Amino acid sequence: MVKKKQKIKMPKKFSDEPKGLVICYLGAGKGKTTAAMGTAVRAAGVGMNVYILQFVKAKASTDNKKEAGEWPLSGEIDFLNEINFPSTVGKIENEQVGLGFVGILGDKKEKEVHIKQALEGLNRAREIITSGQYQVIILDEVISALESNLIEERDITDLIAIKKPLQHLVLTGHNKYPKILDMCDLVTEMKMVKHPYYKGILAQRGIDY
Repeated sequence: MVKKKQKIKMPKKFSDEPKGLVICYLGAGKGKTTAAMGTAVRAAGVGMNVYILQFVKAKASTDNKKEAGEWPLSGEIDFLNEINFPSTVGKIENEQVGLGFVGILGDKKEKEVHIKQALEGLNRAREIITSGQYQVIILDEVISALESNLIEERDITDLIAIKKPLQHLVLTGHNKYPKILDMCDLVTEMKMVKHPYYKGILAQRGIDY
């Protein structure tokens, strides 16, 4: 039996007035951070300033030498760190506020250490949002930090609540949290059909990071 599609109610009128959106990319499939980075590049291209905070990904202690749970910087971050943005576009800044994966891939850090780092990341997010210097703020894997019990759902909803009317806030992670989704304007779920991880193949440089 074919599942009946849910009918989407269309608005009676549309507005072209600028509005800051809360955007969430979630799900078990690949592409959440990739979509967020694409948003960053597009925003900078029209003159917006972007700040990226990564709540789980951590820069390896030394180039190409990682501790348990850590990886080298993602390729897009390496690229953004090297590029000289012309004055005709916005700037993209980034910061790693995570210490790597939590409890997997050989992570041996105490949970309290991860929690402390995540809370510091929340403080940085508040500073960046309230500074008014950035039109787009990306909190990459902030929902993953929630999934790992490093922060609480209220921590994220509080950040959404303080964003300025014309700021865009982008969140990424895996799971759905009702209170967060209720505050979002755009939610896209990446559905996994196949993933090499389940064949024992780890993330590939240039494709996954």
